[in-house]
Amino acid sequence: MLNVAVGVGMNSAMDDMSLIPQAQRHHMVVREIGEEIDLEIGPGDDDPSFGNTSLIGAPLRESSAEEHGETRQRGLISQLPNDAQDMSKTQPGKRKKKVVKRWRDEWADTYKWAYVDMKDGTARIFCSVCREYGRKHRRNPYGNEGSRNMQMSALEEHNNSLLHKEALRLQMASKEKIIVDKPVHLKAVMSKTSGSILEATLKRDAHEVEFIQAVQEVVEALERVIAKNSLYINIMERLLEPERMIVFRVSWLDDRGETHVNRGFRVQFNQSMGPCRGGLRFHPSMNLSTAKFLGFEQTLKNALSPYKLGGAAGGSDFDPKGKSDNEIMRFCQSFMSEMYRYLGPDKDLPSEEMGVGTREMGYLFGQYRRLAGQFQGSFTGPRIFWSGSSLRPEATGYGLVFFAQLMLADMNKELKGLRCVVSGSGKIAMHVLEKLIAYGALPISVSDSRGYLVDEDGFDYMKISFLRDIKAQQRSLRDYSKTYSRSKYYDEAKPWNEQCDLAFACASQNEIDQSDAIQLVNSGCRILVEGSNMPCTPEAVQVLRKASVLVAPAMAAGAGGVVAGELELNHECSLMHWSPEDFESKLQEAMKQTYQRAIKAATDFGYKKESPEALVHGAVISAFLTIAQAMTDQGCV
Repeated sequence: MLNVAVGVGMNSAMDDMSLIPQAQRHHMVVREIGEEIDLEIGPGDDDPSFGNTSLIGAPLRESSAEEHGETRQRGLISQLPNDAQDMSKTQPGKRKKKVVKRWRDEWADTYKWAYVDMKDGTARIFCSVCREYGRKHRRNPYGNEGSRNMQMSALEEHNNSLLHKEALRLQMASKEKIIVDKPVHLKAVMSKTSGSILEATLKRDAHEVEFIQAVQEVVEALERVIAKNSLYINIMERLLEPERMIVFRVSWLDDRGETHVNRGFRVQFNQSMGPCRGGLRFHPSMNLSTAKFLGFEQTLKNALSPYKLGGAAGGSDFDPKGKSDNEIMRFCQSFMSEMYRYLGPDKDLPSEEMGVGTREMGYLFGQYRRLAGQFQGSFTGPRIFWSGSSLRPEATGYGLVFFAQLMLADMNKELKGLRCVVSGSGKIAMHVLEKLIAYGALPISVSDSRGYLVDEDGFDYMKISFLRDIKAQQRSLRDYSKTYSRSKYYDEAKPWNEQCDLAFACASQNEIDQSDAIQLVNSGCRILVEGSNMPCTPEAVQVLRKASVLVAPAMAAGAGGVVAGELELNHECSLMHWSPEDFESKLQEAMKQTYQRAIKAATDFGYKKESPEALVHGAVISAFLTIAQAMTDQGCV
C-alpha cells in the first residue's frame, strides 16, 4: 500500500491540483519548498525499488532552457528502504526538476484524471478515464522509457489521443467525477435478499451510477415485499435487465457544412404492460446509464398510472442550445433515420423530455412519417396542433400541483397563501407556477444551470409570460431582475435556502444533495414534490426523512404526462378537442387514483400514512406488484 504525504501550507492553487484517490490505493506525494514545487524523479523500470516507493505527482509545464540548466541533485533518501538509502549515499543521486507554481491549466486537468496502480508488479501512473498508462500512447520526450518522469510527461501527450478525448468528453459532459470515485450509498439495514439484488447489479453495471442509484431506491422500497415473497427476487432480477438497448451514431451537418457526430440511445425497458412509452432527452450529459435509469423509472411510473403501458427512455448527447432551427431539424432527421425502425403504435411511443419540445418532436415526427409511410399516432408531442387533447404540454406540471393539493387535503390544509419554491425554468416548472397561482399560492423562484431567481413579491401571470419570453430568446434569468426591482438573481446557487412551505424540484436528477436538503429543512419546507426524476441524492433522502419532510415521488406525482399521452392516443379523444375544464377534470381524477394506490400499497405493507417514506415506498410497491403479476402471467420471456 502506498502512503499519502501532503506538504504543510498548501495554498489554494495546490488544492485545485489535488489528485483523486481511488479505492484507497491511488496516491501521489506533493511537497512544497518556498515558492517552488519539487518534482522528484525516481528510478526507472530497471530499478527494483520502483514498485516499493511512493510516486511523486505535481503539475508540470514546459520548462525553458534556463530551467533545464538549473536542475540539481537530490536523492529520494527518505522514500527508500534502509538498504537503498545506503546505496544512495555512494551512487549519484537522481535529479530533481523545480517547477514554478504557475503551472499550465492543461496539467491541472491532466492530474485530475491521474492515479497510480500496479501493472505487472510495477507502479504506473494511469489515466483515470481510459485506464491506460502513459507509455501506452507516447514515448517520453524527456527521459528514458521506464522512468516515472516518462509516465507523467506522457500523460500530457496522452491527452491528445482520440481514446482519451472521447472518454474525457463524456465525463466532462456529465459533470460527474470519475465513476469509481463516486461512492454508492447503501442502506445499512438492507436485508440479505435485497442486498443480493443490488450486489448483482453492481457487479454487472458497476459504471452506471445513475442506474445503480435508481435500483437502490427501488430495492430499498421493496424490502418488505421481497421478505414476504422470495419469488419476487427472480422477477426483480429479470425486471432490472432491459428488454433491448439501442445505441447508434447520429451524424449531422451544421449551417457551415461541417460534420458533427453524436450518440443516440433508446432503452426499451419493459413491455409486459403494453407498448413502450417514454421521453427523449437531448442534453450533453445523456449516456446509456441515464437512459437506463430514465427507462426504469418510466416503467414504474407507467405501471402506477391508471393507463397501463410499458416503459422506455432515450435521447442523445446532442445539445440543442445555441443551434439554429435548421441544425436542429437536420439532427432530428438523422436521429430518426435510425430510430424509426424501432418505433410504432404497438412498439414504442416516444414523448418530450429535457431538451426536446414541440419543435423537436415535430421534426422527429415528420421524418418518422416519411420513412414509415404512415400517420399513426406514435408520437405524443406534436399532435396537439393537429388533433388530440388541448392541454398536453401542461399535464405534467399541473399534475404535480394536483398531487400536492391531495397531500395537503389529507392534512386538512390547502395551497392558498403557502410560499412555494420551484427549481428549473422549463415547461414543467412554468406550468407549476401557473397552477400554483391559480390555487392562490405564492411561488417565488425559478432556476437555470447558472443560478436561481427569487421574487419576494411572488410571480403572477404577467411575470410568467415575461419569463417565457426570456427563455424563448435564450437570455439569462438575470434579465428579469432588471425589470422587477424586488427580485434578485444569485449566481452558482440553488433556491433551497429560501423560506418556503412547499418545494417543487423540476430541474434534473440529483439536483438536491445533502447540504441542499439541510438548507431545505432549515428553510421550513414540509413537503417536497418531485417534478424531475430522482432529484435527490441518497444522502439527501436520509436528511429529509429524519426531518419528517413528506416527499411526493416523481413516479406518482409526475404521472400527469402519462395520463395526457394515453388520452391523446385514445381513438375517441383523437377525433375531438378537449376543453381545458374537461381535461383538467380527467387529469385530477387520474392523479387522485394514483395517489390512492400509492397510499393503499404503503399501508398494506405496514407504513403509516403520515410517515415521510409512505408515498415513496407505496408508489414503488404498487407499480412493482402490477408489473410482477404481468411478468408472471406471461412466463419467462
